[in-house]
Order: sequence, then C-alpha cells, then structure tokens
Amino acid sequence: MKLLFDNLELFLRLAALAQLGVAVLNLFLIRIMKWEDDLTFAPLLIREVFQIHTYFISITLAIFGTLTWRFADEIATASHPICVWLAIGIGCFWSVRSVMQWSHYSASHWRGNPLRTGIHWTLLLGYGALGAIYFIAAGGVG
Repeated sequence: MKLLFDNLELFLRLAALAQLGVAVLNLFLIRIMKWEDDLTFAPLLIREVFQIHTYFISITLAIFGTLTWRFADEIATASHPICVWLAIGIGCFWSVRSVMQWSHYSASHWRGNPLRTGIHWTLLLGYGALGAIYFIAAGGVG
C-alpha cells in the first residue's frame, strides 16, 4: 500500500491511460464480441440506445482519462476541493462498475471457460483498483 501512496501521481496517470484505452476499446466492442447478428435481431430502439450508450461511455471515459492525466499531480495531492470531488466521483463510477461486474453479469457467461473467467476476474479487479486509486487520492493521502 505504501507503494501506491508514494507513487499516487504515477498510478493516476496509469489510470488515465487505462480509461483512455477502455474508451477506444469500447467503440469496437460490438465487433470484438461478435454482437452484430444479435443486435440485428434487436428492436430498432434497443439498437439505437445501445449505440448511443456506447458513444457516451467512451466520451465519459475519455473525459475522466484526460482530466486525470492533466491534473494528476493536483488530484494526488488533493490540492483543491474540486480535485477531491472529481476523485470521489470517478472512484464511485469505477467502484459501482466493479460491483456490477460481479453482481449483474450471469456466471453462465464465464464459468467453465478459462479465458472468459480470466477476463471476468481481470475486469472485476481492474475496475476495483481504479476505484481504489481515486478514493485514495480523494482522501488526500498522496
């Protein structure tokens, strides 16, 4: 834990890069997951909502990543109340996402498949780590 505290700015920059990466990856998720056929059979409104949500999640993550990269030092030192509030907000976002990775997705999607199980656990722990980094920064301990 001391490593994280002593290098909080670095970990925030890594979090920024991870969020920017997920923002880009999210734009290709339909192709990566081979969901084209499934979406073809979905009602038009569901396809449209799915596409809009894809763009807005990517935009949100790009904003989180860009702000974190630009203000990593200020967030790490909690130099201004807005940095603390930003860290709390992003920490909440990723913590809720981590909980949803476990509670929302059916285990039938990954259980018994080593690759999918590995991806599931990587996402669960990765999202949780992002939340923890931001909450630590919000506490002003860096």
